[in-house]
Amino acid sequence: MTSTTRLTVAQALVRFLSAQYTERDGVRQRLIQATWGIFGHGNVAGLGQALLEHTDEMPYHQGRNEQAMVHAAVGYARQSGRLSTHAVTTSIGPGATNLVTGAALATINHLPVLLLPGDVFATRPADPVLQQLEVPYAGDVSVNDCLRPVSKYFDRITRPEALIPSALNAMRVLTDPVETGAVTLALPQDVQAEAYDWPEELFAERTWTVRRPGADPEELAGAVHMIRAAKRPLVIAGGGVHHSRAEEALAEFAETTGIPVASTQAGKGSLRHDHPQDVGGVGHTGTATADELARTADLVIGVGTRYTDFTTASGTLFGNPDVRFLNLNIAPFDGHKLAGRPLVADARSGLEELTERLRMHGHRVAPSYATEYTEDKERWEQRVDACYEVDEPDTRPTQPQVLGVLDALVDESDIIINAAGSLPGDLHKLWRTRSRDQYHLEYGYSCMGYEIPAAIGVKTAAPDRPVWALVGDGTYLMMPTEIVTAVQEGVAIKLLIIQNHGYASIGGLSESVGGERFGTAYRYRSEDGTHTGPPLPVDLAANAASLGMRVLRAKTVRDLREALAEARAADTPTCVYVETQTADTVSGAPPAQAWWDVPVAETATRPSAVKARELYERHVSTRRRHL
Repeated sequence: MTSTTRLTVAQALVRFLSAQYTERDGVRQRLIQATWGIFGHGNVAGLGQALLEHTDEMPYHQGRNEQAMVHAAVGYARQSGRLSTHAVTTSIGPGATNLVTGAALATINHLPVLLLPGDVFATRPADPVLQQLEVPYAGDVSVNDCLRPVSKYFDRITRPEALIPSALNAMRVLTDPVETGAVTLALPQDVQAEAYDWPEELFAERTWTVRRPGADPEELAGAVHMIRAAKRPLVIAGGGVHHSRAEEALAEFAETTGIPVASTQAGKGSLRHDHPQDVGGVGHTGTATADELARTADLVIGVGTRYTDFTTASGTLFGNPDVRFLNLNIAPFDGHKLAGRPLVADARSGLEELTERLRMHGHRVAPSYATEYTEDKERWEQRVDACYEVDEPDTRPTQPQVLGVLDALVDESDIIINAAGSLPGDLHKLWRTRSRDQYHLEYGYSCMGYEIPAAIGVKTAAPDRPVWALVGDGTYLMMPTEIVTAVQEGVAIKLLIIQNHGYASIGGLSESVGGERFGTAYRYRSEDGTHTGPPLPVDLAANAASLGMRVLRAKTVRDLREALAEARAADTPTCVYVETQTADTVSGAPPAQAWWDVPVAETATRPSAVKARELYERHVSTRRRHL
């Protein structure tokens, strides 16, 4: 007879989660390392009580904002190579719907996170209960159904025994390198507290193997043929390189063949910045070197990339009429993009197989091609040096100079986190990445407010490394709440706030599309009703200090050097605040080296919009469908 243990649904779930492990390449670790939570009536008596009883098995972190808790869990998951993550529990109602943005970010970026929102009563003792959404045509819908389209797996546990298959499916998806993303188990508050006789086998340790599938032999042979036939091949390294820990395999492939490697935002750092084959970021925010190679490439080898519009310059970047695509990707969906030949495999396994085959043939690109991209890379590095250069150290810095000061300070142990604003463009073009995980840009969803909570998650996963959250004032105001969490837990993140008085990135974009920076500056209204008056007297440094963070103010480049060095050495949460020059421009970095499609009004009366439409039509005419 099978032995059983009588527990509530919440108690059983916590015990189950604490016994789940992943294993890849012989390394085994806990899948759910901890649970974040904010408690309300929907989870305080269920999961809250269960977590209290099982603090030894399941550590608990207290959050301040539900969306931010997901970001922290995602940051932890990314730093852990997707092999470990956190769970997040919230009450019903607004607590649950606050998860939606974080869930979308996790799913878009293929990063695992387990969401455990409370839900309305399954037994419907009163109807409606507090925070219940009434849907006249369906009695089984709640606000948690908003999480369905942004989750890779969703279930509502309306009976205790339903937890068993649902929990196993949740672990299956979290550990699947193709399907992983946000997983949601909606937990009605009455069911959470209901007891059931659970089979003891449910709580036995279970190890989920994270697969490394190799390539199909026929696909591999076709891929080798394409590479050997190409005269101007280019690798585009995406986030899948990092997820697979394929950086060394990529370096060996590039060194063996001489093929240059460009990178997406998610893939930057796949090669060190000083690797001979690294040509920097590609696409709208890329380098001139990488983008020119992309325009003339006859073969684009995508490794672990989704080919977003920033990477392809909205379909205008790959201009060679003979260009073809070879897509090494573990996900068949992405492998078939741009009508490319798919090579469906784990990134590391596929690169190793390609390298072995090409080495057998002695294949390498022509010396003239290698000389061309090497010289172009040197010229671009000179442009980076010019952006970082400081003539007058006692003046206010530009944004690139801020990055230059930080660049001169850090080593390969530092981790840089950013997600939105003008910083992603500057970082993708200018930052010199020193290690595989130094560059942590969340650009799949480009979610303002991600940086600070993600830094907490990353620091939790890498406690001995300096972790920097880089934010502009617009992003900071979106979600500074988890500063309180960092202070409470003594998580020594470093926060760099760059004040430029508004949404600088969108302001620049608005100007380029004829929008005249409308509604993008943080300024008082002038007499004509527009927001063109003096900057608002907002003191973000004081705000951060009021939340418990140590704050260092820097007025000049010289001050900034001292403040950043002091922050890097600090063992408590520390903020550096600096106001930059050129508040009415994006940053002073090199302009975009490739286009991005933001539609402009086809009819307009203002001259700026008419002019922008003319330019838009010229760019649109260069778009092509790769068939």
